[in-house]
Amino acid sequence: MSTLQDLSPSVRIRPGAGPATLLPSLPPLSVYVHVPWCVRKCPYCDFNSHAAPAQLPEEDYLSALQADLEQNLPLIWGRQVISVFIGGGTPSLLSASALDRMLALLRAYLNLLPDAEITLEANPGTAEAQRFLDYARSGINRISLGVQSFDDQALKALGRVHDGQQARQAIDMAMKAVDRVNLDLMYALPGQSPTQSEQDILQAMSFGTEHLSLYHLTLEPNTVFAKYPPVLPDDDDSAAMQDRLIELTAAQGWHQYEISAYAKRGGHSRHNLNYWEFGDYLGIGPGAHGKLSFHDRIIRTATVRNPVSWMEAAPRRDGSHYARHERVSAADLPFEFMLNALRLKDGVPANYFQERTGVPLARILPVLRRSIDKGLLAADPVRIRASDLGWRFLNDLQEAFLPDELA
Repeated sequence: MSTLQDLSPSVRIRPGAGPATLLPSLPPLSVYVHVPWCVRKCPYCDFNSHAAPAQLPEEDYLSALQADLEQNLPLIWGRQVISVFIGGGTPSLLSASALDRMLALLRAYLNLLPDAEITLEANPGTAEAQRFLDYARSGINRISLGVQSFDDQALKALGRVHDGQQARQAIDMAMKAVDRVNLDLMYALPGQSPTQSEQDILQAMSFGTEHLSLYHLTLEPNTVFAKYPPVLPDDDDSAAMQDRLIELTAAQGWHQYEISAYAKRGGHSRHNLNYWEFGDYLGIGPGAHGKLSFHDRIIRTATVRNPVSWMEAAPRRDGSHYARHERVSAADLPFEFMLNALRLKDGVPANYFQERTGVPLARILPVLRRSIDKGLLAADPVRIRASDLGWRFLNDLQEAFLPDELA
């Protein structure tokens, strides 16, 4: 595998980069595919999404995606892929034939496990029953629906293109097409009361899906909402909404296994779990991020965000479609690991730290002990996990593993 370094000459090497020791084995590998177009940009969204042209450039997009993938193959050659996540943007804007060709391309180039989880993000405003069925026939086995709310007033305030009735219809279509469905919901919305938030959560749990992603609305930089802030619930009401949704989901058998993720038994997202457990993921498409491990280094990648620029650059096959392609410093690895692992309610096995970073566990033992003494980490000899108090002050706990804190 050491020969792969010669196949990626664009990797920039910084002093002190790479693991402190050799990685004994490589973690599981996932693939993320980014589809950048939406019907229109939502005012709260800071993802790499762009208003769709009248006619999607599906041919140019798929050609560039193939070139992007082919340039990455030397970095992942022979490795099995446990999951694929097609996100956006709004991937459900793609025609059924374009999605079928995309999946055929992935199967042709990648060593996909027979039971690989293959997720497609979709928005209710772009949902069509026949298209969902076609997606499933092509190999999609999990659909993640961006519902956000069932309240028409809230959806209007969020700038969504669908209403509550369309959301309910889309859920029905998705559940008829695939066995595994996730619903994305937000709370602490403009003008939302705790009662309205509770009604959204109760309705979301009533459909029989296996997974819920529940997010607090935040005003992200460089969004319309950041420039023109709406009136949001105060801190007390927001906290009450969060406490109530935790109570409601637990009462109906939903397990909160990550900060924003709730699942019925067996319904965990394998793709997202791999992120949080510091697994590897190949990112292709405009603005896609990746993390790839080798026996002697870990690299982070990102492609250029603008769809037109990416479609022009990727076919040149000279690496110019990358915005970032560099080793992760050994000093940064503890924080990067904890930024993910501590989001999980049950944490991760303690041995994952050295296995997946190459940094000896002894390097962070003083911080682990201090965090346990403060009650922020559980005193668990075999797992690294936040205590209940640590989950309430998760940012503080994660920041304890920053390079300056470990120095």
